[in-house]
Amino acid sequence: MQRREDLPFSDRIRFLTGRVSLDFTHTGGEGESARWEIVHTPADLARWLGVILSVDGLSAGPADLAAMRPLRTAITTAARSLAVGGGVRAADVATINAAAEVPPLVPRLGAAGAGVGFAAPTPAAALSTIARDAIDLFGGPLAERIRICASETCGLLLVDTSRPGKRRWCSMQRCGNIAKVRAHRQRA
Repeated sequence: MQRREDLPFSDRIRFLTGRVSLDFTHTGGEGESARWEIVHTPADLARWLGVILSVDGLSAGPADLAAMRPLRTAITTAARSLAVGGGVRAADVATINAAAEVPPLVPRLGAAGAGVGFAAPTPAAALSTIARDAIDLFGGPLAERIRICASETCGLLLVDTSRPGKRRWCSMQRCGNIAKVRAHRQRA
């Protein structure tokens, strides 16, 4: 399985939100999120769920791909609404809750404490785990800290866990640096 740290920076930047449910939204979508789409096939779904959740051995089928799309859309819509001070639509709540009803991934300690794995991972369990993370995020105190990257060309979601609550960029190595360089050049 490919780990986040092994991804090229252009892919890794998508998965720096601090929450797996928001990382999941960065795999693409419909409308303006279509430019980010990286999940085209069941194999893509298995790969990216594996990267996001650090789970080995997932194998997805067409039904899993069909189940993933409405959940991703619901989480994306809810997070973007919360980021601008809105609420979560009832239809999105229902979609997220339905996905969370499936049993989630079950963690299992490896032999002699050699890391954590998951017992019999399935795409449905992975999607349930993501939905449960979304419920925790949207229903907790961090819901007020969901942000959209301030870069005009980015739009990635993030959770601001900084003490002052002033984080603006998805990454200082990408959008934050570009903005600082641009501001410096304008002053010079």
